[in-house]
Amino acid sequence: MNTVNKDKKNTIRNLTIFTITVLSVGWIGHGLDVLLGNPSSGSLGMLLWIITPLGACFVLRSFAGGGWKDFGIKLNFKGNQLGYSIAILVFPIVTALILIIGKVTGFILFSDFSPGALGIFLRVFVLALLPGFFKNIFEEFAWRGYLTPKVHSLRLNDYAGHLIVGLIWAFWHIPYFLFFLDRALLRGYTTLNLATFIPLALVTIMSYSLVYGEIRLLTNSIWPVLLMHAIEDALVNPILVEGFVKIKPGMDFFFSPGVSILVIIFFTTIGVFLHKLRHGK
Repeated sequence: MNTVNKDKKNTIRNLTIFTITVLSVGWIGHGLDVLLGNPSSGSLGMLLWIITPLGACFVLRSFAGGGWKDFGIKLNFKGNQLGYSIAILVFPIVTALILIIGKVTGFILFSDFSPGALGIFLRVFVLALLPGFFKNIFEEFAWRGYLTPKVHSLRLNDYAGHLIVGLIWAFWHIPYFLFFLDRALLRGYTTLNLATFIPLALVTIMSYSLVYGEIRLLTNSIWPVLLMHAIEDALVNPILVEGFVKIKPGMDFFFSPGVSILVIIFFTTIGVFLHKLRHGK
């Protein structure tokens, strides 16, 4: 019993250190950029922001008693084909559904639906997939490789655990939205102002976290969520930023395949389904 209590206290201590570190590093990075006179996008501060969560994971697991047993480094493909399939298909399916709903309601316009345009999009998607996979190692090795299993080990209510992970992951993004995200890319991504976009993005990220977390727990592996995140970035971002579709100004609050009310509804529903699936209901 004493060993269990000691492990729990150690986990809570390490989670506190991790949370303080990742939630402060973006602001520290921006301060460093201001001090050095660097532009924020692609800066040293942005690099510090994106690599620090993985660095904190490595330090806490290696030198602070966190251990590596629950990291999820094995593929665990056998018996988890459904989890991998969902990870691969969830963003394409949800994105297609939102685009169809937007098209039917007239709020989403396709700039070019010709075979040539589809071919260009597929090339953009394929070319973005591998860089996105490697970039997301820094995120997913930290969030689903460290934070999700450690919070889950505290044996909280599952949804409470997902909420904690989602809040930390979402608030880590705030400096990115405020400082590091290129404003030209943001204008291509959304017509919303920052005061509206950031709260909506935070809730969207939390709904994502529910699905990412459930797939991580269902498969006990970081690889399906890493693949899922790479597909998200390679699929959703080009659709919006490269202008393959146009959303009527202001209506992306409801209909965007990236950050919107529909995304929140779809991913929350899928997360609840995965939770029931994981518990055999």
